[in-house]
Amino acid sequence: MLDTARIYRKNDMSPERHVEKLLSRIRQDTLNSFVTVDEEGALRQAVISGKAIEWGDEDLIQGIPVAVKDNICTKGIRTTCSSDILKGFIPTYDAHVIERLKARGAVILGKTNMDEFAMGSTTNTSNIGPSRNPWDMKKTPGGSSGGSAAAVAAGLCDVALGSDTGGSVRQPASFCGITGLKPTYGTVSRYGLVAFASSLDQIGPMGRSARDVAILYDAIKGYDKRDSTCVPKNYAATSLDGIDMKGLRIGLPDIFFAEGLSHDVERSVRFAVSVFRELGAEIVPVDLPRIRYGVAVYYIIAPAEASSNLARYDGVRYGTRHGDDKDLFEMYCETRAKGFNSEVKRRIMLGTYALSAGYYDAYYRKASQVRTLIVEDFRKAFESCDIIAGPTVPVTAFGLDEMLDDPLSIYLLDIYTIPANLTGIPALSIPCGFGDNGMPIGIQLMAPAFMDHIILGAGITFQDHTKFHEVKP
Repeated sequence: MLDTARIYRKNDMSPERHVEKLLSRIRQDTLNSFVTVDEEGALRQAVISGKAIEWGDEDLIQGIPVAVKDNICTKGIRTTCSSDILKGFIPTYDAHVIERLKARGAVILGKTNMDEFAMGSTTNTSNIGPSRNPWDMKKTPGGSSGGSAAAVAAGLCDVALGSDTGGSVRQPASFCGITGLKPTYGTVSRYGLVAFASSLDQIGPMGRSARDVAILYDAIKGYDKRDSTCVPKNYAATSLDGIDMKGLRIGLPDIFFAEGLSHDVERSVRFAVSVFRELGAEIVPVDLPRIRYGVAVYYIIAPAEASSNLARYDGVRYGTRHGDDKDLFEMYCETRAKGFNSEVKRRIMLGTYALSAGYYDAYYRKASQVRTLIVEDFRKAFESCDIIAGPTVPVTAFGLDEMLDDPLSIYLLDIYTIPANLTGIPALSIPCGFGDNGMPIGIQLMAPAFMDHIILGAGITFQDHTKFHEVKP
């Protein structure tokens, strides 16, 4: 992205020519990374951006091609959440983040593939089939923002937007060898993001480098009165020069390196930690005793919120309708039975059960209480460190057909990413090595709330001294 902006200003290539090249690649895409492509709109904006740059516009976002996850509303462009129940749905408004990007001249290429309603870690639950990892077409790009990650890694766009409810930006970023940020909850408006779990969802930027992600993040963050969870605050800008690592305290929890972490991931993450140490950071031990309950807490709270949010899909107001000739209740049942896939149904049933009379206290209330304890663990940990580091995912990307019949194993892959969503803190995944199978590995950096610029700065400094993010599939 930053390189593209510089090329534009050198007159080495116009936005129109750049977008034409990307659209040509997308037409030949075998990764199944896009659901919808807006060629006409992208080319129209590219021409406008080209003229703006000729007239001296220095905005780094101007003319930059952006891919958008298919659960972020785009006016006049189909937004389906990769689900049959929203097949053909075209929003009449833009999400807040899209408004901000358009106002600065970004080129919206189209909508990227995802797990249906962002429920999954592989894109296998998409109604158009899974996306593929550009590093190995037989392996998953991760999820649920797998299409966005694959598109960035394959050079089909400069940057992309994803959403992160339990790791859906960071996990595919790790699997595809790119950089992805889950911002502090409340720094980026959720207006126009199709809701999965409202207390956990956050839109996040994805790019090849931490600098690109920082530029995109600064473009989309900020207060929006239409989102009641958006925090009115003057957010610190990210320095594109990185930060001085001397004296920075990086916490390393022993629990992140317990049983279940693959050898090659641990090796790469520990190497990355050694790079930070060589740059002047102090590595300190920290304790997160209740993080082991994170997955269990998440898979009660997230499905509970999903069961409430997805109740709006009834075949009446918008989206697909089945059973038109039947009574209202039967139409509801048939629409949802045919419109949702098995994973979405599974989570709706889990959530509805957890919220039902007689079980609310035993499940949802208890999970909410443990969530508070996890928040307290992180608060105490950050008293002795500035950043917490660890693996993004315990394994490298696996085969498209692996673990399809074992959802619990897939849920457990979120063990390192879920805590940032439960606590609302920012988390960044950056490439830090390659596994024994040649697939990328990411290290995750977490910081206290509203310290997004610190982990982005640390990521930029790390990438200035390593080349992992420059390696392409």
